[in-house]
Amino acid sequence: MSQDTFKKALAVGRPPNVVQNFPNSQALLVSGKVIDRAMIEKGQAMTIAANGRNIFIIKGALVAAQRANAAIIIEIARSEATYCPTTLWNIARRIDYLCNKLNITVPVAVHADHYFMKKWEDVAVAKAEIPSLFDAGITSIALDASHMTDDLNLLANLEVGPTIPSWAGYETEIGEIKGDFGLSSPVEAEFLCKGLNAHGMCPDWIALNNGTTHGIEASGEGIQVELTADVHKALAPYGTSGAQHGTSGNDSARLMEIAAKTQTTKANVATALQMIAWGVRVNDFGNAIMTADGKFDKVPGEGLTDEIWEEMVAYGDANGFSGGDYKKLNLPFERRWQGMDLGTRGRMAKAVEDFVYHLLVNVFNAEGTADIACDLILKAGSYDLGPKVSQFENPDDWTEEKIKTMAAEMDTDKGPSGDFDD
Repeated sequence: MSQDTFKKALAVGRPPNVVQNFPNSQALLVSGKVIDRAMIEKGQAMTIAANGRNIFIIKGALVAAQRANAAIIIEIARSEATYCPTTLWNIARRIDYLCNKLNITVPVAVHADHYFMKKWEDVAVAKAEIPSLFDAGITSIALDASHMTDDLNLLANLEVGPTIPSWAGYETEIGEIKGDFGLSSPVEAEFLCKGLNAHGMCPDWIALNNGTTHGIEASGEGIQVELTADVHKALAPYGTSGAQHGTSGNDSARLMEIAAKTQTTKANVATALQMIAWGVRVNDFGNAIMTADGKFDKVPGEGLTDEIWEEMVAYGDANGFSGGDYKKLNLPFERRWQGMDLGTRGRMAKAVEDFVYHLLVNVFNAEGTADIACDLILKAGSYDLGPKVSQFENPDDWTEEKIKTMAAEMDTDKGPSGDFDD
């Protein structure tokens, strides 16, 4: 990207909350809408939504995006604030700091992932709390009421939607992500997007339960590409792209299919990045490789120092951690990681960088989308690209009473509870 293009995009492309938080910054933090539109413009492309559980993951992902000249999303889920040093309220500061330090010039969206509302009582909390996230600099959010029935999912989105600035990226979700049970259907996806459109809301993304899980996936089933394509086809009139959750556990070939055959523009990656930063062996599916005794296979001399890894394992054992529980080591141990020597810190971030660069360039087809994103900003002359489609459904057909009646007539299976991180 030319410095002239970057400077022009920087002047108009940063949303007001970003300007307020970081008035003298040279980091191009943008709305999630910009990232989505850049992938659409390139075609058959999606970018990584890298889960920034710790500062080394964020650094590696940003440098990879700069190498690939790709627009990127860095995110953290609401639930992760309990066990990660990165939270919904400091993630923008961490990203801005690293962008300025490392001279990152590609557009970056700051995404609050899985802002969940598991029951209707959570809606009031969301309405009160979400404005504070935008006050802290996020530029995109996922409202996840998928644990509730379809009518309450829609009504929760409608109730909380006004707290999201019109310029910001907006993701919604159906069919709680949980593996092989309760797969999402075109019917419930249309129900949600029709109801939102009737009230002037246009989600940039929708996340589905399309046959994957969060965290460490070992079933081998993976993402159902045809199901995903069918749902996206049904949603074409509403301008809503796909957000692929739970990519850890799917090999490159499957992810390339998702990019090529569906309308997915955002792919969440969490667990694989964490393991790679630590120096744990992973396969092409992003799954950690286990030793014969059921332990993670840490490579000597890669990632963390072997001494700190032993401390982490001991801490995990003492607290009964296994498998996915290791994510809970991020909060108590990031201080120890930041206290390691420069070379070790560098190799942690470098491992993430190389993995993310490979995904962006060779799997996701996102190379060059930074230029496209900047061109979209300059063409709009604004940080606000507006909705992809206008309201065309009749709001009189989508009153609360009618929403409840229509939902009761749909046959959808929510399945058992799931996870909310990837």
